[in-house]
Amino acid sequence: MAFATSFSTPHLQRGIHPTKSQSLHHFLFFPNPIFCCFPSSIPLTIKTPRTQFHLSASVHDNCVQKLENLHEPVNGVHQTEPPDPPQRIFIQNSPWILNDLLLNDIEEEKKLNLLRRRQIKAETEALEKMVEEYRELEREMREKNLTPNLPHVKALFLGWFDPLKEAIEAEQKSKRSKKHKAAFAPHIDSLPAAKLAVIVMHKVMGLVTQEYRRAGCVLLVDAAVQIGMAVEQEVKHMLMPYMPMLVPPKKWKGYEKGGHLFLPSYIMRTHGSKKQQDVMKNVERKQMQKVFEALDTLGNTKWRVNRRLLNVVESLWAGGGNIAGLIDRKDVPIPERPPLGDLKQIQEWKWSVRKAEKINLERHSLRCDTELKLSVAQKMKDEEGFYYPHNVDFRGRAYPMHSHLNHLSCDLCRGLLEFAEGRPLGESGLCWLKIHLANLYAGGIEKLSYDGRLAFVENHLHDIFDSADNPINGNRWWLMADDPFQCLAACINLSEALRSSSPNSVILHLPIHQDGSCNGLQHYAALGRDSLEAAAVNLVASEKPADVYSEIAVRVHDIMRKDCIKDPAAYPNALLAKVLIDQIDRKLVKQTVMTSVYGVTFVGAREQIKRRLEEKGLITDEKLLFAAACYAAKVTLTALGEIFGAARVIMGWLGDCAKVIAFENQPVRWTTPLGLPVVQPYCKTERHLIKTSLQFLALRREGNAVDAKKQRSAFPPNFVHSLDGSHMMMTALACRDAGLCFAGVHDSFWTHACDVEKMSQILREKFVELYSMPILENLLEGFETSYPGLTFPPLPERRGDFDLQKVLESPYFFN
Repeated sequence: MAFATSFSTPHLQRGIHPTKSQSLHHFLFFPNPIFCCFPSSIPLTIKTPRTQFHLSASVHDNCVQKLENLHEPVNGVHQTEPPDPPQRIFIQNSPWILNDLLLNDIEEEKKLNLLRRRQIKAETEALEKMVEEYRELEREMREKNLTPNLPHVKALFLGWFDPLKEAIEAEQKSKRSKKHKAAFAPHIDSLPAAKLAVIVMHKVMGLVTQEYRRAGCVLLVDAAVQIGMAVEQEVKHMLMPYMPMLVPPKKWKGYEKGGHLFLPSYIMRTHGSKKQQDVMKNVERKQMQKVFEALDTLGNTKWRVNRRLLNVVESLWAGGGNIAGLIDRKDVPIPERPPLGDLKQIQEWKWSVRKAEKINLERHSLRCDTELKLSVAQKMKDEEGFYYPHNVDFRGRAYPMHSHLNHLSCDLCRGLLEFAEGRPLGESGLCWLKIHLANLYAGGIEKLSYDGRLAFVENHLHDIFDSADNPINGNRWWLMADDPFQCLAACINLSEALRSSSPNSVILHLPIHQDGSCNGLQHYAALGRDSLEAAAVNLVASEKPADVYSEIAVRVHDIMRKDCIKDPAAYPNALLAKVLIDQIDRKLVKQTVMTSVYGVTFVGAREQIKRRLEEKGLITDEKLLFAAACYAAKVTLTALGEIFGAARVIMGWLGDCAKVIAFENQPVRWTTPLGLPVVQPYCKTERHLIKTSLQFLALRREGNAVDAKKQRSAFPPNFVHSLDGSHMMMTALACRDAGLCFAGVHDSFWTHACDVEKMSQILREKFVELYSMPILENLLEGFETSYPGLTFPPLPERRGDFDLQKVLESPYFFN
């Protein structure tokens, strides 16, 4: 299996140097070579069993440098043909992708090496794809007779590129001059001129094609803003074609050390916040070790495409969509113009046209999104498995870096994905598979006891078998589910198990979910130790799940029932109470209760409830609708305060601390229980006037002053998100240690059916472990250390007597 290779003299001249006088041939003993090209900016030290040598290759690291080569004169004369593509190098299995695990199985090692080569090829080709398009255009351009045959837009690009690149280079040179001090374009020197030219060309043409149809023109200020945002994105989460990986991701070891093999990968989505970037780049690796390991654990979960589901989805999509949550593939018709003469009809027609065009634009966007998801599924369907590198947002919540087909996405994506590793169902697994199906069907079934959910499944076995056998032309029971594609996947798996002579031995790949019950309020209840709040969100055992939304709805109804009997002359809300009394239900208050933990304001609650009342359609008068929404929002927030008083006190304290910090023009900073440093990025925008040859442009960009209001209002929800992210990571690490396959979607944890009980035990233990820490005390101590000289309000008084150990015995805490 040993493979020996040597390099020719030109390669040695390009920077490959063995130590001492030994030849490369002497110590390159590797199973297989890998076909790859190296970015020139990445120095490599290649370690071998006997020694090491350093390697660097003058292969350009991005499309821009290659584009520049297209126009580079040689000896003062422009080349008639573009230069040859950079040479590629065959080397050993690259050290940055070697696993710590030594494979004893030669065939498995061969398979892994093949996958590594394919992964590297895919990533390097993604970087080279755009430049190859320009190379082809350049070759065609040099053939004079072909220029008129080029598409008009491409011809424009070719005409724009050189003069635009030269103008940008001149501006960059001017900016570097001490005499020229510009208050604009902070990123104009951050990218090569060629790359900036490409960004401008593509963005302008995109705006022209999108906006001209609707408005007849593109506003200069809009174009400037869009171009600026595109440049900033390129400088800050390069927009790279991240795809699921065929091999496990690189282990995270730093801010930009981990994830993909070549494509730029950053451990945190900072959205351009320099303060957060600086903190992440300077934090000690030891402090971040648990976060690194948790992200590695999530990234090492191996997935595959559920091909049976994909066949169903493709059939429905080919039939026009508009079913099971799929968008309609047809546009709504544009109304015909009425005869001239009736001005009112013309105005109504214009309004109808605008409405139809808006709907069609939205449908087009959703169709493109669906096509992207399906294209990834089709590309990956024949793979044995693939992986999703994960990173975090600034609060510490984990996300897959691939954005289209992933398990954090919609029902369609979740239905199309399953674990690549299969495990026997087992006796307990069959029970959890049935409960999982009932949860996906929902419609109130998920609020029943476990026995109630199992009974529901037993009563619908005929529908389940029919759904599995004939999903398209059968009775389509699965389409009635809240999550139809996931429900269908569960029907197929359950049917397979029940029809087996040994159901417990059937190998299944379906992930089974355990979801938190109003998880944000669960975290607040644990912080406040209030028994009433803990019971309302299932931190204590009960015969069936507590439903906080229904409980709030009952309280709202009780308040309005009392208001109904009051004298309208003295209490005007009595009339509103009479109008609303029969419209109060769980759905009306659910969104407000859910967002209460995220600091929903009265205005936000009013708008949420107003939308629900509009959906009911019982109040048609706009003024009455607005007044009713105001009253209902006030009553809902009152009911929330009655049940979650302790949570409101803690939320208030967090907001007050943030106010103290922001008053000193400082962003709120804290460290999560797992050691992740967090900096809130909210700053005020500053207005800049820029003189152009056409006009003055008034642009806004992030300034140095913090947005005190946003810092205060966002801190409570961000802090809770940092806690639920910590809980998920702690659970991921413990599941890894227990040998479980694990995936986490914020407050929804996934594993195989046979391992649900073990994961359920682990996630409860980790929740208790998390809240056994002095979280608020540590937060206050951190504030006092980070902001010396500031005086913070004392810790909120917590008189609750809730025993955290009860969480361990609560069956519906996550269910």
